[in-house]
Amino acid sequence: MNSKQLNILLAEDDQDDRDFFNKVLNEIPIPTHLTTVYDGEQLMDYLYKNSEHLPDVLFLDLNMPRKNGFECLCEIKEDENLKHLLVVMFSTSFPRDSNYEEDMINRLMEIGAHDFIRKSDSLVQLKELIHQVIKRVVEKETFNE
Repeated sequence: MNSKQLNILLAEDDQDDRDFFNKVLNEIPIPTHLTTVYDGEQLMDYLYKNSEHLPDVLFLDLNMPRKNGFECLCEIKEDENLKHLLVVMFSTSFPRDSNYEEDMINRLMEIGAHDFIRKSDSLVQLKELIHQVIKRVVEKETFNE
């Protein structure tokens, strides 16, 4: 496995969720560097300003103020400089039924999301989910070098 730090960008408006995510990263055995933005407009500004040095992976909250994760994902995947960015959607479960949730996840994947993580109140469960996604990012990156 590659020993360099994995650059992770988290777009998340909830302070508790940001703290939770940071705690998880500190507990997994893969070296990471976390940058955080707080809403969709700030995310897109960051990506456009840093399009030459994009993060290795973006964890994108679906429900954010000013511009939601769905809108950001569409904008990212339509931009020639950003469309190759690995995007993992990160959200609480959807307010409707499981069919709605499955349809929404499928739609996000069709647009170009690489994965979907449902936020969990269990640090152990969330840690495992994030660790698995980050391992896949690292392995793919190493594989392509």
